[in-house]
Amino acid sequence: MSRQRKLDVIQAAEYVTIGELVRLTGARYSTLKYYTEEGMLPFEQEEENLTRRYKRTKAIGRIQWIKQMKDDGLSISQIKKSLESE
Repeated sequence: MSRQRKLDVIQAAEYVTIGELVRLTGARYSTLKYYTEEGMLPFEQEEENLTRRYKRTKAIGRIQWIKQMKDDGLSISQIKKSLESE
């Protein structure tokens, strides 16, 4: 059984896991995993087998920006191009 950190601890943490980002943003796990695999959501990983860690404030901002671009009708390829020029 995994131990979840309390929401107030997550909200104060510098780094969070993808599961914690799901809790913070309301985005689906599969969506955030896709963004990560497509290079749209940067992460840090100390060693190859360790959990990916996302910088909380940067990741939340990026997810909100992606959601806004999707709401504006941009395609994933257009969003990726926009993120590359960031």
